[in-house]
Amino acid sequence: MAFDRQRFLSNHVDLSRRYFLQLGSVGLGVVCASPLFGDDSTREESLQSALGKLETWLTSQDDFRDVSRGKPKPHSLSEDERTKVGLTRETWKLEVIGDPDHPSTLENPLSKATDNALDFQSLMKIAETKRVRFAKVMTCLNIGCPLGMGIWEGVPLREAVWLAKPQANLRRVFYYGYHNDDEKQMIRSSLSVGRVLEDAHGLPPVIMCYKLNGEWLSAERGGPVRVVVPEAYGFKSVKWLTHLVLSNIPHANDTYAEQNNDVDSDLKTFCATLFVPSETGVGEKIPITGWAQSGISGLAKVQVWIQRKNQSWPADDPHFANAPWQDAEIIGAPDSFIGELNDDSILRGTHGFDAKTGRPILWPMQLAKAHWAYLHQGLPRGEYVLRCRTIDSNGAAQPMPRPFRKSGHAAIESRTIAVT
Repeated sequence: MAFDRQRFLSNHVDLSRRYFLQLGSVGLGVVCASPLFGDDSTREESLQSALGKLETWLTSQDDFRDVSRGKPKPHSLSEDERTKVGLTRETWKLEVIGDPDHPSTLENPLSKATDNALDFQSLMKIAETKRVRFAKVMTCLNIGCPLGMGIWEGVPLREAVWLAKPQANLRRVFYYGYHNDDEKQMIRSSLSVGRVLEDAHGLPPVIMCYKLNGEWLSAERGGPVRVVVPEAYGFKSVKWLTHLVLSNIPHANDTYAEQNNDVDSDLKTFCATLFVPSETGVGEKIPITGWAQSGISGLAKVQVWIQRKNQSWPADDPHFANAPWQDAEIIGAPDSFIGELNDDSILRGTHGFDAKTGRPILWPMQLAKAHWAYLHQGLPRGEYVLRCRTIDSNGAAQPMPRPFRKSGHAAIESRTIAVT
């Protein structure tokens, strides 16, 4: 399905334009009198520049940020090389085996050696009755912006576990993907068997993913098959899946743990800006746009605070909890989910969307991103610092309740504005 980027961007620009114009319902004359909303072509261009920087809600596969590892990166292999190593839909196979160091009791391990490894055709047969789709923002544990937002489709990982017929001594499932046949390049992640076999209320299952936004998963995105863990950071969603190892080990054994990362930390709720003018005129209204990640605790508010640059702040309030924050507007769901999803009916049956209307049941959607906007009424001459933060559904203000590094980015962003 072709990606109509212009149409999708236009949809979000219109959405954002409606937001700014709706501010006029409480003072249309004031808004229209603002230099940013006047008839002057340069001012209109300034407004369009702000709105044009609003990214699309869904991200095309080509536009995802890539943080893949490997020498060479597996997706950079030629078509012939990927065919030989099992990284095409025609040649992919998944082995489901026991951990030799912490053995589980399996009646039917799946392996290439015994010629019963799960192939793509068999995976698609399971998908006829077990297919799952859900929206998720893919975020790196230590990077302060999303890699991309998508609707991921696959088969629950537990279906592959049950094919191996585990009987006893199974506490953890660890998994890894193709790594150039070099053990030093392996990226391994793991989950408790409880999370694989059962889904907490409101969460979709962990999946063996083969489609993104209705299209076959590209090699760069981890195709032909990758793991996607809905509530987790990207390192849990291993690309180029080749092995599940069923283990009796009692603790996480992820590769990421070796770099002092918290490998059991779920997605945090936080926000950042997309457009903030670095310079503006005295008294001119200041349009600000941004995005927010709705983590495991949901998203209730986005707030903005502008402070004079050299103004001191009490040392016992490092997270600015007592600052005069102002609520921003969280922009609603797009009128139509277009782009890769030109046919809205593809959303039918997707987790978190109403089965009859194809519309999101709740907004902002948990584990996804949303856009926000704020129109500041203007500032005197000087230098200022803009900060933004989220309030989650439990009332915790960013960076709380988990402010620690290595457990997911949540630091409060600051941007400088010069008023001249």
